[in-house]
Amino acid sequence: MILTVSQMKELEREAFEHGVEPATLMEEAGEGIARVVEQFFPLPGIAVAYCGKGNNAGDALVAARFLAKEGWKIVIRLTFPKNEMALLSQAHLQELEKHYGVTALEVMPKESSGTLVLLDGLLGIGASGDPRDSLKEAIQEINFLRRHQSAFVVGIDLPSGLDGTTGKPSQYCVEADLTVSIGYAKAGLIADTATNFVGRLAVVPLSKLKRSQDQSSSLIHSETLKQLLPTRSFDVHKGLFGHVGILAGSPGFLGAARLASAAALHAGAGLVTLYALPETYEMLAVSVSPEVMVKPIKDYLELFEEPLDALGIGPGLGSKYSQEILEIIEKLPIPAVVDADALNALVQEKSRLLECHYPRLLTPHPGEMERLFPAEGRSRSLWAKDFVDQYRVTLLLKGARTVIAKNAQPLLYNTTGNPGMGSGGMGDVLTGVTSAFLASGHSCPNAAQLGAWLCGRSAEIAVYDSGGSPESLVASDVITHLGMAFHSMRVGEF
Repeated sequence: MILTVSQMKELEREAFEHGVEPATLMEEAGEGIARVVEQFFPLPGIAVAYCGKGNNAGDALVAARFLAKEGWKIVIRLTFPKNEMALLSQAHLQELEKHYGVTALEVMPKESSGTLVLLDGLLGIGASGDPRDSLKEAIQEINFLRRHQSAFVVGIDLPSGLDGTTGKPSQYCVEADLTVSIGYAKAGLIADTATNFVGRLAVVPLSKLKRSQDQSSSLIHSETLKQLLPTRSFDVHKGLFGHVGILAGSPGFLGAARLASAAALHAGAGLVTLYALPETYEMLAVSVSPEVMVKPIKDYLELFEEPLDALGIGPGLGSKYSQEILEIIEKLPIPAVVDADALNALVQEKSRLLECHYPRLLTPHPGEMERLFPAEGRSRSLWAKDFVDQYRVTLLLKGARTVIAKNAQPLLYNTTGNPGMGSGGMGDVLTGVTSAFLASGHSCPNAAQLGAWLCGRSAEIAVYDSGGSPESLVASDVITHLGMAFHSMRVGEF
């Protein structure tokens, strides 16, 4: 669920009226923030807590205490005198000083090695106007350290300087790599204008803050996903998890077929068949994963005779056989993921979607979406919503904040992933993964949210747990780490 700032304040007010103590919420929030940091950095490093006057500073200080217990070196940077801080924040600062030997520093140490994490506890959701004076200087320092010393910046509740409701950044705004929203996500965090300031988004729930579900939009959480994908029974067999067909690849673009079919395997499909025309059959037959069946066909329309449970169509197909592709999109009576060149084929004949009565999951990147349905100045959320209001399909609009839309259902926003996913082949992997979920009986919206979250989380694991970097990340890394992403989902990681 996603709240405005005023809704969040009202929720807190109601909780306090019913006897909930602010100190209790702060303790739970701080512990959650520390857990998120440790998810990305299992080995201790240096954590710098930047503190403003309010309770946001207290959240940062509690998180610092939990990190200190795990061996992190803690540095405190104050922007105001101690006696001007909120009383709870003062108390947590005193505890760090007394029990952990932490002292507030007027300037950052010039030399640091290893992991450097900056906790942005400068401003909370109640702030307004442009940050000034010491707050402005602290924000500038945080951004400098991120750009020039590879510091990893964690926004607490929201990046300081960002409007929590509109998502509009002020002139001086923290550029976070990760934002940990407390209780519920704030509406401004998913605004298009906020993406580069929010970075990766995680939500730390607070057990004492409960609100009835708002059905307008929601973030995708591991806690929700693991309910969709229960642990497999011991006596299962391949027939229970579906037969995926992959229609992908053409001369010069065979990698797309290999990635999509391999991804379907690693996402749990019972069987995967890759269909190939004579011009590509021999090359694909000797290069795909040994578990993939490669079947020669003379015409794409032969798929109508195949015993499949779901189809992934489009990656690397080219435009040579657009009419056959359109026939399949419109009339093949099984669920299908429609991507890449299959989307491009639809550009001139979007009416095919109106005639189609079978489940279809469209997965365009912004360029494909623009060709298919021009944005005309709309936000990504409105763009997606307007499309599914007109075409009764499920849409997964890829991007730094992937949006999943289906008519008359809440918009879903993915939280996982990193900039390394901006490279070739990532969409092919997503096609295979989502096709596997369709084949095993999931609906298009559920397949979309499972696929988006798992692929993004796999990319994170490849970078943070396996010694990679955003620059080195490739699509096959995502396939390799899907197993760890499934585990991450099942243990409820953020």
